[in-house]
Amino acid sequence: MGESITEGTIINWCINEGEAFEEGEILLEVATDKVDNEVPAPASGTLTKIVFQSNAVVPVGEVIAVLEVLDVIAHSTHIEVPKKEVKQVKNRTAKIKKNLVVAQQNNDCFFSPLIISIAKDQHISYEELARIPATGENGRLRKSDIFRYIDEGRPYQFTQAATQDPTAYRIPQLNLDKGTGEIVKMDRMRKMIADHMVYSKHTSPHVTAYVEADLTELVNWRNANKILFQEKYGQKLTFTPLFIEAVAKAVNDFPMINASLDGDNIIIKEHINIGMATALPTGNLIVPVVKNADKKDLKSLAESVNDLVTKARANTLSADDIQGGTFTISNVGTFGSIMGTPIINQPEVAILALGIIKKRPEVLETETGDEIAIRSMMYLSLSFDHRVVDGYLGGSFLRRIADYLEQFDIKRKI
Repeated sequence: MGESITEGTIINWCINEGEAFEEGEILLEVATDKVDNEVPAPASGTLTKIVFQSNAVVPVGEVIAVLEVLDVIAHSTHIEVPKKEVKQVKNRTAKIKKNLVVAQQNNDCFFSPLIISIAKDQHISYEELARIPATGENGRLRKSDIFRYIDEGRPYQFTQAATQDPTAYRIPQLNLDKGTGEIVKMDRMRKMIADHMVYSKHTSPHVTAYVEADLTELVNWRNANKILFQEKYGQKLTFTPLFIEAVAKAVNDFPMINASLDGDNIIIKEHINIGMATALPTGNLIVPVVKNADKKDLKSLAESVNDLVTKARANTLSADDIQGGTFTISNVGTFGSIMGTPIINQPEVAILALGIIKKRPEVLETETGDEIAIRSMMYLSLSFDHRVVDGYLGGSFLRRIADYLEQFDIKRKI
């Protein structure tokens, strides 16, 4: 239900214990990744046991129910194995691991029959398996862990054991004084945001570039036409669709910005889907996505932006509304910030922050010489993944966005 999901909340069960169901019938509703999802039955059968009831918050990988299905399901997430067979596998794994030098974090791991089968197919040794970071309960290696490791290019294939590297850096365990005061527990969304931000900073070497743009012509045009625009199309004309329009044009000019990294491969996306970071009344953040932004006119962009913002504030966004983004913008100027250093929204390779539009005296070059005039100025900052985007590309792309905004046609018809 999403790559960054670490837990979900069971909203309600649609099938009771002991009841039969058909393949595709909705078993339960789960709130994950800031949206609600219906979970269909993978096959026909009977719900024999519910492990977690409604309103329970469940980590990824936990068994939430036991189903008695009519057929063996090849794509089942969990496979029941007789206790005798499990014990045999445990003993067999333990004997093999006695003679192996393994990664420190997986010293006590247990490899399920499914993991062993996948490892054999991929020619992964037990020693290499033990180096893979595990996210399952009690350090158990999960199917998603091994496939993620393969997608990352098997980085620990030839790595030496942690215990054999005395020079390796260790994070110091400092007993810091965190102070006293009111304790506020993070809600589910805030924890997911925190995990996503830490993961992004850990994964991508961030570099941030800045430019300043003169938005006087764009601001004047928007102020002169916003009432007429709403009367004609029934839509508010904010600055966001104008910003998205300029960004989409610049992405077309520099397609390498519209990419993601998959191991040693750079995937240049075929669609330009612009995510827009949106603050919720709770203070949390969500990123709904304007799909195919480069193919939409200003009216369609305004409709998409207004619809997504309305749904975000009403907590009615669907899973599709927040998926498929290829580039993200964050309008930090909404809160009065002059500029920002945004964190990349993984798995994208760049994100743009737009500062507050502020009137300032500026020196202009005219035919009669330099003059001082009041202009509407804005700072733009681009954070990019230096593994994929170098300084020339990042700086050129950022400057192109500013050029499109500065060269706005004041005679443009709506």
